[in-house]
Amino acid sequence: MLKAAEGIIKIMEEKEPKIIIGLMSGTSCDSIDAGLCEVFPDMSVKLIQGINHPYPEHIRAKIFSAFRGEISIKDLCQLNFAVGECFADAANILIGEFGKPDLISSHGQTVYHYPYDEKLDGLSLKSTMQIGESAIIATKTGCPVVSNYREADIAAGGQGAPLVCFADEKWFKNSLVQNIGGISNVTVVSDDCATFGFDTGCGNIMIDWCTQKFFGEKYDKDGEIASEGKICESWLDCLLQDEYYFLEPPKTTGREYFSNKYIENILKTAPSEPKDVIATLTALTAKTIAQAYERFVYPACHVDTAIIGGGGAYNKTMMKFLRTYLPQRIELKTHEDYGISNNFKEVMAFALLGYCNFYNIPNNLPSCTGAKKRVVMGKVSK
Repeated sequence: MLKAAEGIIKIMEEKEPKIIIGLMSGTSCDSIDAGLCEVFPDMSVKLIQGINHPYPEHIRAKIFSAFRGEISIKDLCQLNFAVGECFADAANILIGEFGKPDLISSHGQTVYHYPYDEKLDGLSLKSTMQIGESAIIATKTGCPVVSNYREADIAAGGQGAPLVCFADEKWFKNSLVQNIGGISNVTVVSDDCATFGFDTGCGNIMIDWCTQKFFGEKYDKDGEIASEGKICESWLDCLLQDEYYFLEPPKTTGREYFSNKYIENILKTAPSEPKDVIATLTALTAKTIAQAYERFVYPACHVDTAIIGGGGAYNKTMMKFLRTYLPQRIELKTHEDYGISNNFKEVMAFALLGYCNFYNIPNNLPSCTGAKKRVVMGKVSK
């Protein structure tokens, strides 16, 4: 607590905000999100400019091979540095237009996340790996880089996720802050209880995979395909029985669980019409969010607003299903209603995490990750 107090005093003494580039590539791996942000002493963040920087085709394909565990140690080693160059290229686009920031905060690209308490010879195997070598980013941009956030939380006994809860607590009041990216996660900010959060389950992972498989598209733009299909209620009911949805928080999940093998297995009992598959998987994401609230949120607090962000906020069919499954008393909004970009909210959050690292302020929330204590997450490369 002494370190935190010292950090706050240092912030108050230095009244100028920091200019920070946040870098993020999520579970869907559709692009590198880069955001030039102004971070203020009161922990508010203003997005100055955001871009979606595409991966080179073969690099993106290699990342998906890594997700599937189909690459060698040599490939992974090389990919770490190549992705670092891609992240640096994204940052340099913003630097070319606006000049160098005070620092860069990079989440990296998660290729494996293992938040389970498995042991080998008495040693914990709980672990995580984000690639996108920070030393490459620092060298190519000429800026200090904060990266590798999740490791410190895991070292403190946490699951290393969700991390954006820290920003949600600073930016929102009495709300369910729901991100729908590849994975869906919620932060519960309420006057009735301490802030807590968890991954509600799959977000767009399975929708994207099946849209690519059946329609040759990377994702279901605006939920158009889902809108033309019908929900197969019997298949949906079967999918809702997955054990993950019943686990008590704190909990986190990812591609390691909702894997290609998982998807291929559930497709064995799927409806024959591909549009019905997409519609049902979209309903699955919406309904698991609603059920997560019923099981774990409503018993703990009274909240009347759900704020949706991430790619799912642009999916009109997803939003329609959420409205159907959520109680009518819950007002449904998006981050845009609060002046926060649905697309760049997470890079803004990582800009804030980098800001806290700079001032040595603990930036995890143990109530969300399960860590035993507050820690300062992030490693610095110069």
